[in-house]
Amino acid sequence: MSDGAAPVQRIFLISIIVGIISGIGALLFFEGLKIGTSFFMETIVGFNLPEEGQSIAEISQWAPPETPWLILPVICFGALVSGLLVYTYAPEAEGHGTDAAIRAFHGEGRIRRRIPILKALTAIITISTGGSAGREGPTAQMSAGFGSLVADLLGLSERERRIALATGIGAGIGTIFKAPLGGAILAAEVLYSRDFESDAIIPGFLASVIGYAIFGAFEGFEPVFSPVEVEWTTGQIPFFLLLGVVCAAVGVLYIRTFYGTKRLFAGIFERYHLPKHVKPLAGAFITGSLVVALVYLSPETAIIGLAGLGTGYGFIQLALYSMLPLSVLLFIPFIKILTTSLTIGSGGSGGVFAPGLVIGGATGGAVGMALHTFLPGMVPIELVPGFVVVGMIALFGAISNAPIAVMIMVVEMTGNFSLFVPAMGAVAVAHVLTGEETIFVEQVRNKSFSNAHRGEFEVDILEKIGVAEVMVPRDRVISLSPADACSQVFSLITSTHHTGYPVLDGDRLAGIITTRDVRELLAGGDLSLPVGERMTRSLVSIREDRTLEEALRLMIDHDIHHLPVVSTGDPGRLAGFVTRTDLMLAHSKAIAARAP
Repeated sequence: MSDGAAPVQRIFLISIIVGIISGIGALLFFEGLKIGTSFFMETIVGFNLPEEGQSIAEISQWAPPETPWLILPVICFGALVSGLLVYTYAPEAEGHGTDAAIRAFHGEGRIRRRIPILKALTAIITISTGGSAGREGPTAQMSAGFGSLVADLLGLSERERRIALATGIGAGIGTIFKAPLGGAILAAEVLYSRDFESDAIIPGFLASVIGYAIFGAFEGFEPVFSPVEVEWTTGQIPFFLLLGVVCAAVGVLYIRTFYGTKRLFAGIFERYHLPKHVKPLAGAFITGSLVVALVYLSPETAIIGLAGLGTGYGFIQLALYSMLPLSVLLFIPFIKILTTSLTIGSGGSGGVFAPGLVIGGATGGAVGMALHTFLPGMVPIELVPGFVVVGMIALFGAISNAPIAVMIMVVEMTGNFSLFVPAMGAVAVAHVLTGEETIFVEQVRNKSFSNAHRGEFEVDILEKIGVAEVMVPRDRVISLSPADACSQVFSLITSTHHTGYPVLDGDRLAGIITTRDVRELLAGGDLSLPVGERMTRSLVSIREDRTLEEALRLMIDHDIHHLPVVSTGDPGRLAGFVTRTDLMLAHSKAIAARAP
């Protein structure tokens, strides 16, 4: 691309091209999903499934499959084909896609050219055969891949490349969910857990509008879900805040179950040297067996089991019409968490957004229906759909660290603009309670942790400051010994608000232990293990005679927040401790000192 073009012209051109490609790509992907689902679920299994956007009369015609046992071979077939394609040609297409796009943004800003097509194909196969997954993750990775391709073809700079990639994420998701505003905001918000990529907002607006216009011209501009009118009063807001608390708990359960299942499958296949190509098949077999068993058990468990297949959006539409009983709504979140964890955690291809909305929507419906049962005068049945919508927003907005974008997206998807106020309260409560938990583990905390913004630090300043000048010296470092119980780590976190501590064996540096190392123990309730069994022994450290620029590079390269500082003459002896916060404070003080 010509260097003569002004920056604003270049960004304008990037937005237009990415928007057009994302709109066409999302349209083809969506049509592929419709064709695949119709063939596998309706023609082969005989499942007249409920669909989002249907009227009450239309959705009332849904029926369980005539031959439920066929679910098992169909879902296993899809997982096998998807696994063979992914692990043979593009291992990075494994999983839910959004994380891969976020990782590319913070990394080199590049996605291999084969990824968009392979991701689309494997996600269509996974979802249309019954795998519990959504279409946003694949769309994000596909559109980000298109953005990377545009950057290659136009010879963009590194900054422009990353803007193209982020713009692709927002345009793709905003297009396929018919939520252009929310999609554009999501591209800027989802990259960080506590920051915002402001450069991506305006290009995202333009690209999302273009993609949405192309997609809507063929699929219509109606919201994804048929809107249901909801009216609320100020006195009902505490009930929505309560929903935020419940959604935080269910959201954390979703995250931990998902990544626990992922680690379990990875560990088993690595330990027994099993081929990764069949890993998704193992998850699909368990999923299919569970769903088939529930379908045969009773009519109510059949609804619960079937909601665990595919995107599950049709069952959220049923909940919006108050057509699901409390006994069903109570269990859908847990079944959807399990089937999604088995599908994507085992290596299947698909997104976590749609399952997250189903989990949140069913949780909201259950809370709303329960409140209506016990307090019918304060929570009428007409208000239950409002709890469904707010539940979607609160749960996924919190666990994605994108509360603003998700709130806007879901309101656009449901057409319930009147619910902004209760949704704001619920998602704020849920976001605070979930803390650092996130479904997108490739997010970084803020721009200082991202390679995309590495050049924005004044490296010359950091190069002139020695680690020894900034570090906490040895006599002031809070440390642990290998024999200490892991419970002491959490006691120290409470009293010091630090998240990592060096472990000393006598006067020798033995390791480091962080909240990340002991988080699993906290979930299991057993903190009696000694620190020596959970600490990280393969240390990344820095000598006391090095510079802060070198310390920052080590932290970014290894994705860590703390660095033990070792003696120049004796690398086994702790000289001090330095954190990213120390670096940022030193940088700020140096800038302030240079100011007139």
